[in-house]
Amino acid sequence: MDNLTLIMLTLFLICSGLIIGILNFIQNKKNKRIKRTLEKLEIEKNKLATSPIVPELAKVESFLNNDKLKTLYDGWSKRLKDIKETQIPKLSDMILDAEYTLSQMDYKSTMYKIAKLEMELYKVRTNSDFLFGEIKDLTSSEERNRTTITGYKARYRTLYQKFEETKQEFGQFQTVVGNEFDVVSKKFEEFERMMDNNEYTEVGSLLAEIDELLEHLAVVVEEVPSIVLMVENILPKNIKQVEETYKQMVSDGYPLDYLNVEYNLNEINSKIDEIVERTKKLDMNKSLSELKILTEYFENAFKEFEKEKVDRKSYEETLLAYSTKLNKMNEIVDDIYNQIDDVKNIYNLKDTDLKLLNEIRSELNDANSNYKVLQDHTNFNNTFAYSKLIKEIEGLSNNLSHIEGKLDQLLNVFGSMHDDEIRARQQLEEIKTVLKESKLQIREYRLPIIPDSYYVELNEASSAIREIVKELDKKPITIEVLNTRVDTARDLVLKLYTKTRNLMRNAFFAENAIIYSNRYRSSYEGLNEQLNLSEKLFSKGEYKKSFELTINILRKINIEVYNKILNLYTNEK
Repeated sequence: MDNLTLIMLTLFLICSGLIIGILNFIQNKKNKRIKRTLEKLEIEKNKLATSPIVPELAKVESFLNNDKLKTLYDGWSKRLKDIKETQIPKLSDMILDAEYTLSQMDYKSTMYKIAKLEMELYKVRTNSDFLFGEIKDLTSSEERNRTTITGYKARYRTLYQKFEETKQEFGQFQTVVGNEFDVVSKKFEEFERMMDNNEYTEVGSLLAEIDELLEHLAVVVEEVPSIVLMVENILPKNIKQVEETYKQMVSDGYPLDYLNVEYNLNEINSKIDEIVERTKKLDMNKSLSELKILTEYFENAFKEFEKEKVDRKSYEETLLAYSTKLNKMNEIVDDIYNQIDDVKNIYNLKDTDLKLLNEIRSELNDANSNYKVLQDHTNFNNTFAYSKLIKEIEGLSNNLSHIEGKLDQLLNVFGSMHDDEIRARQQLEEIKTVLKESKLQIREYRLPIIPDSYYVELNEASSAIREIVKELDKKPITIEVLNTRVDTARDLVLKLYTKTRNLMRNAFFAENAIIYSNRYRSSYEGLNEQLNLSEKLFSKGEYKKSFELTINILRKINIEVYNKILNLYTNEK
């Protein structure tokens, strides 16, 4: 039992020793890390104490020769003294305080003080760097300003050389532009004086002023020759040309008031004077843009002049064509109205035809009125541009074409009536001739008998012809009825003519077949009876049946004769 207690006590002591050793190790390691942080902050603080501000400030002291520079120097010295005597010692105190807290193993307070120390160190470093930058900017300004002014002088020489080479192009503004170069040259002299007097604080604004002057001078050298060319050469010529063209066209009767040429030219002259006055002060102020707008005005003016010339020619041609067509249509309609009573006596006109004629007369009267108004505007008022007048005449022409279509329709109706009457009379004669030929053929052949149906059709055809004659003798003539009568008579006569030919053809072939077959009466049994029957049919006027019976007999007797007669019969159709 005592041994067990001894062993447990030994283990407890060993474990306690290990724990204490580990804790001491961790504490020492943490202690060392914090110390290293404080050492780094100490080094950063020492760097601030040895910053190059003092040497740079000493350079400023060597050329203190004006109050403004002296004021700057005093301010910088005061700020440097504050950094060295107040801010840096404060950092030293904060480091000592943190080290003491660390020695007391109060790690939480130590880390808090280190954080405040880092913030304060950053603040002091920023103040130191900013102060050094201000001083350095002044001490290095001479070299920098010399470099800058060298570039400005190179730009100046380039611009001046260009000015000298193109001096004639600057016209009345040569002196003004030359004076501007003198202003820049004096600024260069002022720069040298300021540098000699160590007025470094004023040089920056002077350099900015020189840069602005050179920028403006570059614009002047670039734009003034173009302005001179425009205001002294191109625009005066354009103004003169527009004035002359305008006066000549007005004299020739062109209505150009809508262009406001005289007012616009006065405004342009005022604008040119304004640009010239501004240019004398070297105030470009978008002068080239304004001059470009003026140039575009002249381009548009010349286009308008040319357009008016083209539109006038087109208008006069269209007006002449319109006038010719209108006069012709007036004559035609007047002729129709003068003869309308005669036409009504000759032809039975429809109400729609008379209504169409009245519509045409009314619309034609409107067309004449509109044409007179247009002529008045052209000949007396002459205030409308031809570009507008041509639209008016085109509209009137379209309306007149519509009226012309109606008139053509009406003339076609009247013409068709007359043509139908002439055609009816011609066809009447043709129908009579056909009927006459049919009668002559019947008489010449002297058929033994003519079927009653033939006389019925003959009477119908003759009656139809008489109906045509009656319709032609009527006053007024109804064309639709006349055409119907002609069509009916023509059909009946042609039908009769066809029947006449078929009747004669059947009779001719029946008769000749019987005659040819008579030679075989005694040679074939039963032939005599069949031929007698065929002759009876022929005498009764049934010629087609007679021919069919006889030809069938011949087919049995002589096939060659049968084929020959049948071919002749068929071809006779």
